[in-house]
Amino acid sequence: MKNDRKTALALYKLSLKFYLAVVGLSMALSLTAEAGVRLEPIGTFKTGVFASGAAEIVSHDPASQRLFVINASSQAVDIIDIANPANPVSVGSFDITAYGEQANSVAVNNGVVVAVVEANPKQDPGRAVFFNAATGVYINDVVVGALPDMVTYTPDGTFVLVANEGEPSDDYTNDPEGSVSIIDLRDTTPAKLTQSAVKTAGFTQFNNRPLPYSIRVFGPGSTVAQDFEPEYISVYQRGNRWRAMVTLQENNAIAEIDVAQAQVRKIHGLGFKNHSKAKNALDASDKDNKINIRRWPVRGMYQPDSIASYTRHNRVFFVTANEGDARDYAGFSEEVRIKDLVLDPEMFPDAATLQLEENLGRLKSTIALGDWDNDGDHDYLFSYGARSFSIWNRHFRQTFDSASDIAHITSTILPDDFNSDDEENASFDNRSDDKGAEPEGVAIGEIDGRTYGFIGLERTGGILTYDITNPYRPFFVNYVNTRDFHVVAGPGTGGDMSPEGLAFISAADSPNGKPLLVVSFEVSGSTTIFEIKI
Repeated sequence: MKNDRKTALALYKLSLKFYLAVVGLSMALSLTAEAGVRLEPIGTFKTGVFASGAAEIVSHDPASQRLFVINASSQAVDIIDIANPANPVSVGSFDITAYGEQANSVAVNNGVVVAVVEANPKQDPGRAVFFNAATGVYINDVVVGALPDMVTYTPDGTFVLVANEGEPSDDYTNDPEGSVSIIDLRDTTPAKLTQSAVKTAGFTQFNNRPLPYSIRVFGPGSTVAQDFEPEYISVYQRGNRWRAMVTLQENNAIAEIDVAQAQVRKIHGLGFKNHSKAKNALDASDKDNKINIRRWPVRGMYQPDSIASYTRHNRVFFVTANEGDARDYAGFSEEVRIKDLVLDPEMFPDAATLQLEENLGRLKSTIALGDWDNDGDHDYLFSYGARSFSIWNRHFRQTFDSASDIAHITSTILPDDFNSDDEENASFDNRSDDKGAEPEGVAIGEIDGRTYGFIGLERTGGILTYDITNPYRPFFVNYVNTRDFHVVAGPGTGGDMSPEGLAFISAADSPNGKPLLVVSFEVSGSTTIFEIKI
């Protein structure tokens, strides 16, 4: 079968060439940039810890040339010196056990590191903890919302924003409200910070408002405010005011926040992706033992994880990694395979064929959407994530979607390891019934007047680079994957597996004067520094 897949590579290159011609993308058939930039790994820090979250989110401090990396396995924030980026060295860690159960995210600004720490149980309020970046000394901490999952500064350092996911307990009897905590540093310093500087942007005002159909509110017994689960934040400036766009991943929505007012101004529904269109084809089965990217009568929920922003001609645009996520708890699970759904006979006259395992039967879907007329059968089929990245304008109208690029690119470069699992090698096609390669992390960087988007693929691994200078006509540049598929993956083996956090370092802020991309890999517990070659 391995030889069959290799033989199929030539055919896939031909099909890829045709696909690119159809959708109008600019991409070299060799899948290596003929112009633009490329990523070259120059240094890696290895924890030696496998599949325990030893390298999750990463942030860079240009003043001290240190990286701060979330290490869930040791309940700490690791400090890595990259004065020589080819030889990153551990110089200590922040122990967060005194402040809660586990750190989930970290950010640094003007020499001050902030880590957000969830409580035990995670439905209780968490904390934001401040440290000195150069000395590692604790500064202060404040209480934030339930399950703080992501933290960021405004670029001028005047505010810290925390996305409080507010996940329910496993039995779904305790579902705290999701929120965004806003820590106001305009009139104080982290050392003098008091709890009064922390404001909460919540969602209670939406509890009794009608919402668009694509915004999913479905937790049993939960209000809208409880159901919304903030995941990731991107800050931008509008006039002289800071605004934030916050992904509500499970809800397939984006919250727009006025930072200074600590107020949610609007909720943007993201709609659905039509996988019955040729440009949006996907591989839907892990049981057919082949690459089978084709059209299916399925609608993908975008459900972005990460979000980042940039400007073009003084207009802001947002890049989302459309990973997807389901609610799957002991007390309530929405997950179901399409073979186990009752399909409407008029909408799906070929239901028996569609529900075969080698077709759509294995694809994971939801019981929370699809029964349009409430008659007990499904009129529409949905899947998690869009297997793409998208670009949106300020009103969250889509200007670009990468369509099926990720599937075509990875299947051509990695025909033996297409849609692999993130922990196990020799897992060809394993994730086709889930969310494919799973685009999760996003970083944006400007180099020589052009803007590039870097997209991390959680399951298959690797980083995609796109030129996104024109948000209406981005084009693929290259793809690099530093995972080793030819060994048994484990502690110290398998290369870099499962990119989680990405941080762009400009040439001006870089220790070697070159633009860098730093990527933390959750499964392999490694942090790799890529030099961006022009």
